[in-house]
Amino acid sequence: MCETEKQITYTPRNHQLTNVNVWSPDGQWLIYDVRPSGASFTGKTIERANIDTCEIDIIYTAGPDSYVGVATVSPVEPVRYAFIHSPDSPDDQWHYDFHHRRGVIITEPHRQHAATLDAMDITSPFTPGALRGGSHVHVFSPDGSRLSFTYNDHLMHQRGAEFDRRNVGVAVPLRSVMVDPQHPREYGGSHFCALVSTTVAHPQPGSDEINRAYEEGWIGTHGYARVDGSTQRWALAFIGDTRAEDGSKLPEVFIVDLPPALADYAIEGELPLAGTETTLPSPPLGVTQRRLTYTGERRYPGVATAPRHWIRSSPDGSKIAFLMKDDFDVVQVWLVSPLGGDLIQVTSGQYGVQSAFSWSPDGRSLAFVMDSSIVLCDVASGVVTRLTEKSHDTPLPDAVVFSPNGHYVAYMRKVDEFTQIFVTETNEESR
Repeated sequence: MCETEKQITYTPRNHQLTNVNVWSPDGQWLIYDVRPSGASFTGKTIERANIDTCEIDIIYTAGPDSYVGVATVSPVEPVRYAFIHSPDSPDDQWHYDFHHRRGVIITEPHRQHAATLDAMDITSPFTPGALRGGSHVHVFSPDGSRLSFTYNDHLMHQRGAEFDRRNVGVAVPLRSVMVDPQHPREYGGSHFCALVSTTVAHPQPGSDEINRAYEEGWIGTHGYARVDGSTQRWALAFIGDTRAEDGSKLPEVFIVDLPPALADYAIEGELPLAGTETTLPSPPLGVTQRRLTYTGERRYPGVATAPRHWIRSSPDGSKIAFLMKDDFDVVQVWLVSPLGGDLIQVTSGQYGVQSAFSWSPDGRSLAFVMDSSIVLCDVASGVVTRLTEKSHDTPLPDAVVFSPNGHYVAYMRKVDEFTQIFVTETNEESR
């Protein structure tokens, strides 16, 4: 290990960081869950670790037969934690799955009260603002006022695999959503939720239609600049699965421009906001979805899906970063404007990007794993600087996250078979 690399957790169990929003607003704590593995949703606590003292603080403990995981924290005060909660009192018909999970939110200092974020209503007529399935990876917007999530629908799952399409949604604190329970699995929620992506069961080959929307990220700290110089305050970018001319899957980068006001999320568009028994919930009025990348003619077309990564925007909103193979079959960082246009290759060379990534707060750098090390990449030049020594215990690919002040990067390694959290200094102060 290099001198600036510090191990934060030591207990003999896994410590799992989410890919974004894992630092407390003051930069002193890292928030994580304790799933035995990323795919096994059997963790009982949400915790935080102090980067100076390595003190462990339990934020929340799940009740009997319940589990929690995939925790994020608001980037601004008041401190709030959002995470996935499994179904209460699970049984053979209703247990944890993509379409059977919910978000919960805790506000400091009231840790004993985990409010359900997304209401559940699976009985027609459906309730606007409620969902009919499971939400996942709840990410606060940069100002902490909204949360994005990915979503799978219980009713569509029952119809069949082609209808069970992942989508992107937004939860806003417009009002609590009350549900008149007609099914034992229905309940209310603290936030008004709406899907903002549009998917179809069978995309037309060569079109901009998609059957899956996922790995989303908020655009800019304050949105992005439109062509006319005005500001689009709210937007999300995500990966959407199109179909190439030959019918094969072709992941591309998409963007959805979102309404300006919280109340706008309750205004129905062309199709029912709450969905029907045979259709998914539809986006509110004013949500527009656009395709940003067209990579079908490349030697290795499509956004890279390995390593798994999430679309991330620069703080000023002018650049959207994603991973894609170059002409030599090496995964590199690329940029596209939220307005579309030419793609810009950032990294190059024989060593591919091995992980998810994050932007520095000043927008000058990206952090990720390359050549079995945590590295810093200067976005303007593409120059890569190694922050940790290359070793056989390659940092794990799930999360490489800048601290709020840009002085540290948090990540994970396996130590004696357990996932532990580390930080390394970036020397950003001297740059």
